[in-house]
Formats: sequence, C-alpha cells, structure tokens
Amino acid sequence: MKQGPLAGLRVVELAGLAPAPFGAMVLADLGADVVRVDRIGGDPGAVPGDPLGRGRRSVGIDIRTPEGAGLVLRLVDHADVLIEGFRPGVTERLGIGPAQCLARNPRLVYGRMTGWGQDGPLADRAGHDINYIAVAGALEPIGRAGEAPTVPLNLLGDFGGGGLLLAMGVLAALYERERSGRGQVVDASMVEGAALLTTFLHGMRAAGGEKGERGTNLLDGGAPFYDVYQAADGRYVALGALEEKFFAELAALLGLTDLPNRHDPANWPELRELIGAAVATKTRDEWADLAAGTDACLAPVLEPGEAPSHPHNVARGTFIDVDGTALPAPAPRFDRTPAGHPEPPVRAGKHTIEVLEELRVPEAEITELSRSGVIG
Repeated sequence: MKQGPLAGLRVVELAGLAPAPFGAMVLADLGADVVRVDRIGGDPGAVPGDPLGRGRRSVGIDIRTPEGAGLVLRLVDHADVLIEGFRPGVTERLGIGPAQCLARNPRLVYGRMTGWGQDGPLADRAGHDINYIAVAGALEPIGRAGEAPTVPLNLLGDFGGGGLLLAMGVLAALYERERSGRGQVVDASMVEGAALLTTFLHGMRAAGGEKGERGTNLLDGGAPFYDVYQAADGRYVALGALEEKFFAELAALLGLTDLPNRHDPANWPELRELIGAAVATKTRDEWADLAAGTDACLAPVLEPGEAPSHPHNVARGTFIDVDGTALPAPAPRFDRTPAGHPEPPVRAGKHTIEVLEELRVPEAEITELSRSGVIG
C-alpha cells in the first residue's frame, strides 16, 4: 500500500492532458492508488516522461471498443473515484459516463474536468487555459499599464483553477460520502476555478481598492514597493514591502532616506526611480544575502531550474529527485501520515496484466483481449 493520508483510496483516471492529470497526480502524491487508463501505445501528443504522470499504474485499454469500455466498468466496480477530462458527453457515448458507472457503483465519486463546464452555451466548444481565464476575468488584470495583459503561463486555468480544484472537489465529495454513503458527480470547470481565484480581487474592487487600470494598483505592479526590479547583473529581485515596518526595513536595506509619502500614488513614479537605482547597485544574489536576515520582504527571482538549490527549499525538501529530475515534492505536509516519495512516470500500459489479474479477469479472456487489440 502506498504511503500518505489517502492510502487505500482507489482512483481510476482516464488519461488526458494537463488539468485532470495534475488533479490525479495530487491524489497519487498523497497516497491514492491511481490506475491510469491510457491509449494503447500512449498518446503521441503527450510530453515524454510527463512528470504529471508520476505515482501511477498504467493500463492500456482501447476504451472506444465495447470490450474496452466494459473493462473500465470493471475497474469502476472496485474504485472510489473516477477522473476524466473529456468534452461533455464523450464518456456517455463510450458507455462509461456517470449514469453507467454510478449504476454499478453507487459510492463512486465521478470527477469531471472541463474548461467551460458540463453545460452552458460554450460547453462543447474548444478552448485552452488562456481562453478560460479570459472569460473568468482573471487574465485582464495581469500586466503592465498601457500594455496587453500578460499571459501567466497555464498556471491559473489548467492547474490552480483546474486540476487542484478538481482534487479538492473529489475530496469534498468523499467526505460527504462518509455521511450519505452515496457518490456523486463533481463538475470542475476551469472558468469557475479561475474565477474563484479572483475572489479577493473582486472584494478589493468592491471596497474601492484596485480600481485603476491594469498595472496601476497596489498588487499588480503599480505600487513601487510591490514590484520586480532589475539588479546589477541583469537578474531580478521581487519586493513585497506592503506594511510600514517592512517598508522601513526595505528602505534601510537599500540605503534610502527622506523618501516621499508612499501612500500617495502621485509619488510612485519618483519612488520607483529611487528604488530602481538602489537595486541596480548590487547583484540579485548580493541583495538576497543582505535581505536573508531581515523582514525587508525582498526575494531573488529564481529561474525554475534554480529553485531546487535555494537554501530554504533545500532545508524544507521542497523539491525531490524523481528519476533524475528535480520536481516539486508532494504538498501539503502531514505529521502522522506523510506522503511517500512519488514513483516516476511509467510507459503506457505497463501494468495492464497486473491490474486485470487483480480484477480476476480469466487468463483466457486476457489473452483474447490482447489478441483483438483491446488491451496493450
């Protein structure tokens, strides 16, 4: 049995890209036994050795065939959770939709990950992270004044508002099942997840803050004491000195005195110039070393490849080695039931025979399924 607070939880994952696999990865990291149903031979569009696939067992099944769909239903018979990330209606057409699965296993939590949601005028339309966060109102506020919005990778839609929200929804449904004894469908939409991430922004605007155009407000890079500055070596430091006591420490660290009133936005251009000139006198790492023992709220802006070797991350074990690659460790942490070390991703279908034998599928049937191309 795997190690972690979800040890013993059985999850079936219908293979997909990015959001749903990330949600399944989170569950696997925390101890769930996740069996991923892969296309036979794998998905040619998938990232080789995709780290989101860590900690899984993989079965290769052609779910487009009645026999393949039947195998998925047999997996569902013994599962607590099923996760899928197809467009609405796809699993229903394959015969493995919520109605079919819950009829066989009424305790099943059926987690669905889409961009637009299971219904609504855009539900069956194509899209990607950038489209979902645009409609959610999460893209427009990000960026510099007078410039187009900045694309924040695919962190807000695919992962924060997508896979992570799906994992949370699945866990909430499992908690409710303890009282009702019944499973249910979890409809996780990246639009709604990204919108949820903007709750604080809506609150700020309702209270009269963050009301200017993009890049002119307190938390969007408009305030000079909450922004990124270039150091002497061309690299960057991030400043987050919002409170008075922290700003005082930052000013002392930078050697700045007699500064204009920072609470008046009219003084922000002058203050930005003073801070920028001071930061430009030392390298990024020199500033990081000077700030390490202070509350100046100055941090080095690290490249992803640098982050694993930062002293704090090393001390905390924030990154771990998975098959020779430094990857983020499972999170959060648990004192009694810590998560184990994730196993590296495996080739598609590696555990097909093993899992079917666990389901007590007869050897002759396994041979015939293999011969006919249903499994691989």
